[in-house]
Amino acid sequence: MITLRPASERFHTDAGWLDSRHTFSFGEHRDSLGSGSVLHPGMIQRMSAGTGIRHSEFNASKTEPLHFLQIWIVPEAKNLSPGYEEKVLDPALLDGRLHVVAARDAGPDAVMIRQDAAILIGRLKTGTAVTHPVAPGRHAWVHVAKGAVDLNGTSLQEGDDAAILDEKELRISTPSTGEVLVFDVA
Repeated sequence: MITLRPASERFHTDAGWLDSRHTFSFGEHRDSLGSGSVLHPGMIQRMSAGTGIRHSEFNASKTEPLHFLQIWIVPEAKNLSPGYEEKVLDPALLDGRLHVVAARDAGPDAVMIRQDAAILIGRLKTGTAVTHPVAPGRHAWVHVAKGAVDLNGTSLQEGDDAAILDEKELRISTPSTGEVLVFDVA
């Protein structure tokens, strides 16, 4: 079963300095360790708040708009040590296929998360199709970051999400170009 969550139905926050759409509501937060970095296109970062990091995000450019995805995953245990991890992704890893960018057993091209979950990203060109098996007892969530895709016969546009239950396989194709995230969760 696929349950579509159109981008227009996502929560919206406009705080003047921040115009954001988010799937789940959240409170504001700030960095309390004095850490900071600038992420560029093609980079991913994992921040684990653990026993206490407060952080915030901002656009380092005064002229260019910022588009980024912030994903929160509840860890499998409490009171973990805080930490950061960043990776620069080789675009070839994402082109025309789904690539794991975050997982418990992260490889060299992914960040480690402390949960039975994996995040995959794919950049699809016109006519490209990919599949992802969904193991028994697992679920998936799909987010369209750019463009449009077809998910098992359901059309999703940029910013749309879909919750997937009781599907054995995800078949994702695109009529033009699209960038998609797949969350494989227990």
